[in-house]
Amino acid sequence: MAFNPSPQLIAEGNQRAIARAITWVENQDPKGIALLEKLHGHAPVIGITGPPGAGKSSLVNALVLYWSSLGLKTAIVAVDPSSPFNLGSLLGDRLRMPGLFLDPKVYIRSMSARGSLGGLTASIIEVCDILKHAQFDRIIIETVGVGQSEIEIAGLADTTLVLTVPESGDEIQTLKSGVMEIADIFVVNKSDREGSDTFANHLQKLSHQRSTIDAWEIPVIKTIATRNEGIISLSEAINAHQKIAHLQGRHIHLLAEKVYRIVQRDKMKQHSLLEIKDRIAQEIKNGDFNLYAFAKKYC
Repeated sequence: MAFNPSPQLIAEGNQRAIARAITWVENQDPKGIALLEKLHGHAPVIGITGPPGAGKSSLVNALVLYWSSLGLKTAIVAVDPSSPFNLGSLLGDRLRMPGLFLDPKVYIRSMSARGSLGGLTASIIEVCDILKHAQFDRIIIETVGVGQSEIEIAGLADTTLVLTVPESGDEIQTLKSGVMEIADIFVVNKSDREGSDTFANHLQKLSHQRSTIDAWEIPVIKTIATRNEGIISLSEAINAHQKIAHLQGRHIHLLAEKVYRIVQRDKMKQHSLLEIKDRIAQEIKNGDFNLYAFAKKYC
């Protein structure tokens, strides 16, 4: 008999129920939609983005271990590059987070970006809703770090960390990357490397110029994640930002778009793409096909 996760099991932190529910929404199973309508919960979402090689997984490992030592429960959604063959997660087991797998206060889910241009899987909102219902104290989303198109993380996360390293380049390149618009906190990791102080100072000056909320001056936190240096300061900065996160309305746009897609999906659920293709082929064969007049039949 198939195992069906219930809202109660998810709320109790049953990892099998959480995993099955996430699989449902990833695969757009109708049972997943019905389940989502019964879920409630609140937990701060922290997005971590940055270029490959900046040490995102090492930073997550150190930060979550620190939170765990304080008794906090954390869920990690690690969005990995997609396999071109099966859309699976190439980094699957997240072996770069060895300290977390046996910790009962930590849940890790590795997900494929499945071709998403923004670096986030299309079902990421639903996954976060499941984890919020599971009563985690923190939810971390670690993204693939695909560059400027990754600004969608700023709409989903309550607090967005942009991870850099001293070799990230000069201030002009930093501005070009577009990260000034999405960062709530800058993290200069591997700050034992040459040039880290100069780079951090440039970043601080630029972040001061681009700060958009009077109540929040974007901090620049220096860390060495592999040595757990700067982790407490980073955690304190995240906690401080959470107190003013409600002043930011960037997530409203993302939620509005999600509602729009849900309405579209519901409106079109009685039609299949194959049926539409067949009807288009028939009308083209009959002549005088007009795309907009054809689409209006489904409105």
